[in-house]
Amino acid sequence: MAKYLVLYRSDVSAAEQMMGATPEEAQAGMQAWMDWFGKAGEAVIDGGSPVSGDDQTIGGYSVLQSDSREALDSLLEDHPHRKVGTIEVLEFLAAPGM
Repeated sequence: MAKYLVLYRSDVSAAEQMMGATPEEAQAGMQAWMDWFGKAGEAVIDGGSPVSGDDQTIGGYSVLQSDSREALDSLLEDHPHRKVGTIEVLEFLAAPGM
């Protein structure tokens, strides 16, 4: 099974999104993510976290696994982040000699 780094990109940083959300909006946003994680099931290796840094377009990440890139793309079609930004997928490669 292949493993993927999923980067969540947005024009608004994760910190700005969290600071600008009401408690109700924050709870609804987290619930949407938790519902998606529940749907994704064993595909989720690490749910990840919001991040900050020099590249403010990357707001967070997850680590997922799937039998194929096509299956992963299908799973990501209704991901809640798609409502606020884009998703970039990078496949982990086996390190030579490992």
